[in-house]
Amino acid sequence: MTLSLEIEGATANLLIDRPDRRNAFDMAMWEAMPALLERAVKTSGVRLLVIRSATPASAFCAGADIRELLANKDDAAWRTANQRAINRVQYELARLPLPTLAFIEGDCIGGGCGIALACDLRLATREARFGITPAKLGLVYPLHDVKLLTDLVGPGQAKRLLYSGALIDAEEALRISLIEQIADDPGPMIEALCAASPHSIREIKRFVRRVLDGQAEDDDETRRVFADAFLGRDFLEGTTAFVERRKPRFGMGE
Repeated sequence: MTLSLEIEGATANLLIDRPDRRNAFDMAMWEAMPALLERAVKTSGVRLLVIRSATPASAFCAGADIRELLANKDDAAWRTANQRAINRVQYELARLPLPTLAFIEGDCIGGGCGIALACDLRLATREARFGITPAKLGLVYPLHDVKLLTDLVGPGQAKRLLYSGALIDAEEALRISLIEQIADDPGPMIEALCAASPHSIREIKRFVRRVLDGQAEDDDETRRVFADAFLGRDFLEGTTAFVERRKPRFGMGE
């Protein structure tokens, strides 16, 4: 299996396991990923999805399988199916109800960088490298992924990365906000995310997506979500824990 899902407590780990090809994604992997995302969402008790390499010494993901792209370049039906599979993964991952974290060890290139961009948060080791290389291959990055990149780093840095295809290290990725943190161990971040209110994270994630998609003012739906939170079990637990000076113990209920 080149992709697998392992449940560890409240965390679902989506593991990329193709070390002989530096975890490059082929079409079969793109097609398999939506079912793994759905399984993570539907598994009771899971509060976080972490995407990482199954072999830490390997790349996070070297991007698309270039040999496969080259072998099928004249097959219009294959190209259409491949594009559809990639777009589906990126769209669903960026809008997954669960919070998502990419833990990046090694190279994170091209389509691999796209996977990281579609996650909510990105942590990387100091050895990680990043690059978006379609311009070196005569290809074009998907518009959806260009927007994800531009939302993170701004249009100037996005153009620099896309036009040049240059590799940058983790320090520079942090400086331009391509990643949120440099860390050898994602444990503290995982612990913090799993300890927070699942209801709050889910709804805040939806609000952030609305803002990124252009919404700037509250509407009836966002006002309802804000008001209804005061009636939820997580609010009762969070405020009770605050008063009692203890850590909250959030369930999965509203």
